[in-house]
Amino acid sequence: MIEYHTGYIPGVIGRISELHGIYYHQHWGFGVFFEARVATDLSEFLKNYIQARDRLWTISQAGRIEGSIAIDGSRADTEGAHLRWFIVAEALQRKGYGSQLITLALDFCHAKGYSHLFLNTFEGLETARHLYEKNGFQLVEQRTGAQWGLEVNEQRYELTRLE
Repeated sequence: MIEYHTGYIPGVIGRISELHGIYYHQHWGFGVFFEARVATDLSEFLKNYIQARDRLWTISQAGRIEGSIAIDGSRADTEGAHLRWFIVAEALQRKGYGSQLITLALDFCHAKGYSHLFLNTFEGLETARHLYEKNGFQLVEQRTGAQWGLEVNEQRYELTRLE
């Protein structure tokens, strides 16, 4: 049985970092730089978490976190709300959980009146790209970069019309 949780729960930083670290190492060769960045950025987000503007959702199975997505609303008025840490464990992929997490995030942004939403990713994550585009995100920038520790074709997607 899959359960959805909102906000901080004990172990969430470690488990989301683990999910990202393992997946991106196995499929893209990312290493400690990437996993440490996920853990550091997620820790900062949760330390500064304000329920009225931010949200973190996790899905768990048998008490173990198996997916996440977050909205960082700290710069929603200037740069836009930031969709972050979207991941679903491979065993649960292609079963609709990723789509449900994105729906939760978009519904939250709509309820908050956020008019602009963005995310940073990289080329090659086709399943996630499909979900982003299906929900109205558009690719607005693409360039070679190494913000995650290895050189990849970095991408920025934006959604400016939340319905």
